[in-house]
Amino acid sequence: MEANHLLHSGYFNETLRSWQGSNTTLNIKQLIYPVFVTDLIPDESSEDIPNFPEQRRYGVDALIDHLSPLIQKGLKTILIFGVTSNMNKTLDGAYALSKDSPVRRCISKLRSQFRSLTIAIDLCLCAYTSHGHCGILKSDGTIDNQASIERLAEIALCCAQDGAHIIAPSDMMDGRIGAIKKILIANNLAGSVAVLSYSSKFASCFYGPFRDAAQSAPSSGDRRAYQLPAISTGLAIRAAQRDVNEGADMLMVKPGGPFLDIVKEVKQHFPHHPLAIYQVSGEYAMLWHAACANAFDLRTAVIESLTGMRRAGADILITYFTPQLLEWLKED
Repeated sequence: MEANHLLHSGYFNETLRSWQGSNTTLNIKQLIYPVFVTDLIPDESSEDIPNFPEQRRYGVDALIDHLSPLIQKGLKTILIFGVTSNMNKTLDGAYALSKDSPVRRCISKLRSQFRSLTIAIDLCLCAYTSHGHCGILKSDGTIDNQASIERLAEIALCCAQDGAHIIAPSDMMDGRIGAIKKILIANNLAGSVAVLSYSSKFASCFYGPFRDAAQSAPSSGDRRAYQLPAISTGLAIRAAQRDVNEGADMLMVKPGGPFLDIVKEVKQHFPHHPLAIYQVSGEYAMLWHAACANAFDLRTAVIESLTGMRRAGADILITYFTPQLLEWLKED
């Protein structure tokens, strides 16, 4: 056998194997834990979410109680989604600006309670609009892009002033990164608040359990006019390029597993921007249900799936398995 045909010599022990994929290492600092805070229930309570196993919506105080032991285990970053009652939802999503909204109420409490915690806020109008779309609509039912990005920028400023470290716009409106950066600059916050853009976010069936959690499904139509079509690579790269040009600090691909080719392409095009990947609710539910059916071991499958995401080029892993991973990665 020719020497250059010998591969086993490069990975016959654990140390050698680890050198073959240093870019696939998993650690706690890479994790972002998505959480749901709500005013549907008392602040000290939490509730199950249908079709979303082992995930809950939390009142403001209950969220703090939930996070406390996780932070002691090393949790570094959370991504907050707000859930509010239908009576607070309007055509223009104005309640997102209210100091009474669950997101705004919890930011200052989290900052004072957990000094080491990095707080990211998901920025979108879908949870606050009566129609459930991610932007403000015109009279004909199409997106009013300019009105939408102005409202999103206003919300971003409120959350930044409340103490959020990261604004993460998920709406997919054209120009929203520029609008957010502009208002942060104007208010002397540009250097202390990062923008993590959901730059390459695809229209997907894998968001199903999340829409139950956030109670944010559109009342009519769908989001395919502004979320990216799953068939397109070019639009994903163009969307990332647009957001880089407008000042995004970090990029994202969402969903995760079905779009690893996009992760690789985005990372190759923008190697100097940290790249997040979102292992979305449907991916989480598939792994959880398959493990419950004894198709495989949950821990092994989750770590393998996240390793694939790292191998594709992801630097940041947004996953609902974060609480388990805080334990699993320490054991490794």
